[in-house]
Amino acid sequence: MTDVISDYQRWKQQGEDLRVQAKQAMESRFRDLLAEAVRIAEEYRADFGGPLKPVSPVTAFRYKTSAKSKAKKGGKPKAGGKEEHPAPRVEQPPSKPSPKVVGLQKRLANAKKKLEEAKAAGTPTRVLEDKIYEIEDDLRLAGQA
Repeated sequence: MTDVISDYQRWKQQGEDLRVQAKQAMESRFRDLLAEAVRIAEEYRADFGGPLKPVSPVTAFRYKTSAKSKAKKGGKPKAGGKEEHPAPRVEQPPSKPSPKVVGLQKRLANAKKKLEEAKAAGTPTRVLEDKIYEIEDDLRLAGQA
């Protein structure tokens, strides 16, 4: 019986070691690819005199974790076999938005108004759409802070 337990513990340790190695390899590969992309962009700029334009739907690299993030494993179960329930969350009253958020919301409203005017006039809207995206992104970031 102890042989099975020791085998399991060795297997578990090897799995953890492999997980750490895979994590390091992925991080290293990501850094290598990013460095290569920077090198190519610099070479392109030097040879052709302008910045390298990304593929049309991609305007920048923004890494975001998925909404369904992997839950971390909890600690060892408590003795007695009873599960302990966490205390209920206390809802905080909504606070006033920061001046930065209010300013961003005003900028967003103005940009959307200009976009509608541009659409009605039949003028190009790409620049305005990009500006709206940037302002919305700033709002999301301000909301997380």
